[in-house]
Amino acid sequence: MLQRSGLAGHLFEKPPWRPPSKRRPPTTVALLVLTVFLMAALVTYSLWIGTSGVLIKNSRDKTSSVVVSKKPKVPIQRIEIPLNCTNGKNQTQTCPTNYPKTFRTEDIDPSLNPVCPDYFRWIHEDLRPWKTSGITRGMVERANGAATFHLVIKGGKAYVKNYRQAIQTRDVFTIWGILQLLRKYPGGLPDLEIMFDTEDRPGIRSRDYIGPNATAPPPLFRYCGDKETLDIVFPDWSFWGWAEINIKPWDSILKEIKEGNRKIKWIDREPYAYWKGNPFVDENRQDLLKCNVTDQQDWNARLFIQDWILEGQQGFKQSNVADQCTYRYKIYIEGYAWSVSEKYILACDSVTFMVQPQFYDFFMRSMQPVEHYWPIRDDDKCRSLKFAVDWGNNHKKKAHEIGKAASSFMQEQLKMDYVYDYMYHLLNEYAKLLKFEPRIPEGATELCSEVMACHAEGQQGRKKKFMMESLVKGPSITNPCTLPPPYDRLALAAFLRRKDNSILQVKKWEEGYWESLNKQQ
Repeated sequence: MLQRSGLAGHLFEKPPWRPPSKRRPPTTVALLVLTVFLMAALVTYSLWIGTSGVLIKNSRDKTSSVVVSKKPKVPIQRIEIPLNCTNGKNQTQTCPTNYPKTFRTEDIDPSLNPVCPDYFRWIHEDLRPWKTSGITRGMVERANGAATFHLVIKGGKAYVKNYRQAIQTRDVFTIWGILQLLRKYPGGLPDLEIMFDTEDRPGIRSRDYIGPNATAPPPLFRYCGDKETLDIVFPDWSFWGWAEINIKPWDSILKEIKEGNRKIKWIDREPYAYWKGNPFVDENRQDLLKCNVTDQQDWNARLFIQDWILEGQQGFKQSNVADQCTYRYKIYIEGYAWSVSEKYILACDSVTFMVQPQFYDFFMRSMQPVEHYWPIRDDDKCRSLKFAVDWGNNHKKKAHEIGKAASSFMQEQLKMDYVYDYMYHLLNEYAKLLKFEPRIPEGATELCSEVMACHAEGQQGRKKKFMMESLVKGPSITNPCTLPPPYDRLALAAFLRRKDNSILQVKKWEEGYWESLNKQQ
């Protein structure tokens, strides 16, 4: 209905009371003229509403429609900005000065912007230790002893000071990913400073910052965390490629795994649990190898050792993760800490058998056992695997649903647009906590995509190849997804309780399975 304001109000309000007059009733012509006038006024008012961006609410169905511009909308054209590389390897590569400082998006109602996936809520939890105190320069600088590099964003540009050598090219591709974020959302990041550690295990122990005289913990970014530490979790380097072992950027891998899932129907795959990897990085993986099939025992597991040196010599012909969706079940087990392999295993629509993990990455905390994966005991792996395979083969429909749920999660909720949006929101929320003016440290180098990629060498050309493959072509024409609010304390407790209960339920089923088998013997 039209509101009682503006032109509509004047049309429908009663005129002021006047004493009755002795004038004659209006003629038919007069009534006709008045009617035409009223209709013209209503049409004019409707057109005015339709071009002025006024929100019109329907009181019955509580829906609304919004027209956001007074002029006909002209779609924003996506622009691509190639790297501006200087010719010749002997020339010093500089950063361009003409890249856009902002990004333009379609002028839409902010309420229509999609809400980020639920795992974005953990951003609030990871930053909670500094919610009250804020982050001082002293806190940041106390993390430099553990950091691989110090990153500063100043005026939309990135500056990096390296402290020590990273494992392989972890630091290179992590920084590359942040530079792509700046290309995707130019002007979208405020000035900030972070310390980043590219080692595996988290190191900011929460017990060291408890008590009345405790200081606030230093904020340190890394790839994983656990329940005993306070490190801030960030997407790992392999989203932009792992050149040393020929793992392509995530966008490419997702497409290939999607195709790989179609090659063999789930029901036609090998009905065993499959794992292939390096067992020598941790005793937990070496213990898993005891579950391999032998002449005397079959635990329903098919386990293979990956020799990366030999694989590299043979051109990585046997290590394409997109070709490994040939078993109904795939095992994820941590190495020295969390493993990059997790996302590739979950992306395959085989059921992921997750050996009880200690660590988590930025997205895993949102996934639920029995819904997205099947939990495997870490203290009794072989019997747990045997039961899990038998359960899945006897409940094929449910088992396949678990595999598809994880694969859909990876394809839809972990696509690269969301990886960038996670980085965007994490860094923006972090910057809000800073109580000092970020500055470029002495010895820092300005980095941009041109400086890193134009003359990149190493790993038989894969380093530059993966950089070019994961290059953000130009500024986004859409806004980042909307960051969901923090978990309510009770809701978070219920979420974690549900996860624990699902794991306990599987353990009970497992115990009943073995009790039944023992009685039959």
